[in-house]
Amino acid sequence: MLRFFLSLSLFTILLTACSASAVTPLAPTNIPPQEPTPTPVAPSFRIIAYATDGIVESIIPYDKLTHINYSFLIPNADGTFVKVNNGWKLKQIAEKAHARNVKVLISVGGWGWDKEFETVAANPSLRSAFVQNLKAFVDEYQLDGADIDWEYPDAGQSAQNFLALIEELHSAMPDKELTTAVVSHGENGMGILPETFELFDFVNVMTYDGPDHGTMQQFEQGLSFWTARGLPKDKIVMGLPFYGDPNLPYFKIVAEDPSAAQTDSFDYFGTTYHYNGIPTVQAKTKLAMQQASGIMFWTLDFDAQGEFSLVNTIYQTAHP
Repeated sequence: MLRFFLSLSLFTILLTACSASAVTPLAPTNIPPQEPTPTPVAPSFRIIAYATDGIVESIIPYDKLTHINYSFLIPNADGTFVKVNNGWKLKQIAEKAHARNVKVLISVGGWGWDKEFETVAANPSLRSAFVQNLKAFVDEYQLDGADIDWEYPDAGQSAQNFLALIEELHSAMPDKELTTAVVSHGENGMGILPETFELFDFVNVMTYDGPDHGTMQQFEQGLSFWTARGLPKDKIVMGLPFYGDPNLPYFKIVAEDPSAAQTDSFDYFGTTYHYNGIPTVQAKTKLAMQQASGIMFWTLDFDAQGEFSLVNTIYQTAHP
């Protein structure tokens, strides 16, 4: 079809030239048509695995990921950090990931460290210590950046302190990626000011936990909430749970009954767990491809191996 339209255009040009002047020589007809200007390739779809310090390194599917967030580096209230667990494993993961063009970030915080973040972010000297210690950690382990998982800065002064912390981190590590993890929607998201958006490479939206854990409605609300707040599409990364709430790994669910991979709820020894099976992961990935820039999940440790793997589902959906 493309050759037909190119040939038709060339014919029209030649006909016009002939009618304009009988003595104008015709252009040679044996010149092949020029190739059309290629369409710019969009940035690759991000697939980001949160992995805990308990991950078995040998099962990491590096070829299906763009990023690994090693979790967690725990903050102290004086701007220092608790010694990371299994630092040798982090170095091993970083080395193997970099050999496959996968980036590795350290995820800082997690649930339960709000008090420490509040104390550090509110004090300029503690903030400076936090920034310098985090930069030293990233450099020591040869990482690609840091993911700040403060759950959650509050609206008001806390939000301003968070902004100041991120500004200092951005200035201290301009050649590194800087990301954050945020609640799916609601009041706990208001402590992330729009002024911080330009400082982050992308934002991980935790569309799981709570009474609507992992539902499509929660996923769509998360997309709508952060889009409405002005977060650009190319910085939105949507989250998936690899577990049934509360905290039952997906691999245990499908080990009990493989057919559970095709549903979103399962009765596990008398308790009903809600999670995301393969069809829902496919649907969410397709929606993220249209309205966001990637998918992340908590946690790689909880995935099944083989045909029921949710990582495989994400990758195959994003790369048909």
